[in-house]
Amino acid sequence: MKRHKDIILILVFVMTVMGVGIYAFMPHPIPTPKQVNNVNELESYLNQLVASGNPPGLSVIVVKDGQIVYNRAFGFADEPRGINATPDTVYHWWSMTKIPTAMAIMQLQERGSLNLDDPVNKYLPWFEVVYPSKNSPVITIRNLLQHSSGLPDTMPAMISWVHYDDKVRNQTVLVKKYLPEFNKLKFMPGEKAVYSNLNYMVLGAVIEAVSGKTYEAYITENILRPLDMSQTNFVYTDQMSKNEAMGTLPVVHFYTPLLPALLDTKLLIRERYGKIFWLNRIYIDATPSTGLIGPAIDVERLMTAYLNQGTIDGTKILNPSSVSLMTETAPIDGHGLGWFVYDINDTRILEHAGGGPGFATLMRLYPDKGLGIAILSNGTDLDGGGLADLLARMNW
Repeated sequence: MKRHKDIILILVFVMTVMGVGIYAFMPHPIPTPKQVNNVNELESYLNQLVASGNPPGLSVIVVKDGQIVYNRAFGFADEPRGINATPDTVYHWWSMTKIPTAMAIMQLQERGSLNLDDPVNKYLPWFEVVYPSKNSPVITIRNLLQHSSGLPDTMPAMISWVHYDDKVRNQTVLVKKYLPEFNKLKFMPGEKAVYSNLNYMVLGAVIEAVSGKTYEAYITENILRPLDMSQTNFVYTDQMSKNEAMGTLPVVHFYTPLLPALLDTKLLIRERYGKIFWLNRIYIDATPSTGLIGPAIDVERLMTAYLNQGTIDGTKILNPSSVSLMTETAPIDGHGLGWFVYDINDTRILEHAGGGPGFATLMRLYPDKGLGIAILSNGTDLDGGGLADLLARMNW
């Protein structure tokens, strides 16, 4: 707990004392236009964006009414090695992983293995938290899905929960290890919703307890394989390694002064190339909230299945009732079941972004329009929302 507090103090100090100066000299992505008139203008902008180096590489895919209508990549997967980004380039998803985790919970409810309104400690007897009062309702699985549990976030301490070998960590053991440091609730369950990675770490442990499988095995067997997401995994396979995008961080950036406090820079940084640090392969220990790695084409499989009421190419991963529940559940402070939820001009928008060491991503759905957009990059900064807005305005 002391390390967690020390990290926060360092973060606040650096941001306050050095923030203005760093901001003045750090590279900034070029502004996202509000509108483009055609694909040529779109690609002109995207080429300018990756030429800025922030991010150096980018993959974009758009699906409409079950068909891929756009699938292109720009810039570099690994510029020092001269490797271009392609539609097959593989990126860390980071927090976009929370959507497959939420889908797994919905599958288990369909199978009668759990109920969203069950208390968490029904499945995890060791799950003990400090409630705000004796009258607080207990945390349910639904609270975890909707970030309404009151559990605090594990960031920024989570950034230091990393490893560099190609092995996953036992997720139940991981939650048992860190829960005592984060078990005091910030508010009563259901009172409001505040984003917390710990919610999805606990969901991973629930999946393990209910299914009898590791979290990674359950997701692989019940979501990735059925959807033929063959290039997505929690570790790099040989084929994924051939298409690997390396993460980057600008040399002059808010995060750069924090690296020595958070990570072993000798292990993290592979090399400096111009104004960019190119990073080594890195994993965050907590996979249910951050762990998937894959290309945009596999994200499309997930989006298409969801937009098609849980089915793609005759394979069903969710019942329509589960898709409807995830889509239509009234958001609490913008949080639905797994998704961030927005209603703009009577149009429902579902999305989830991901951000972590070296990568930034976004997945957005317009269920009523049959439209899905995914943007994956190997840069620390990405105006994913602005770019998704731009893509959504185009006539696909």
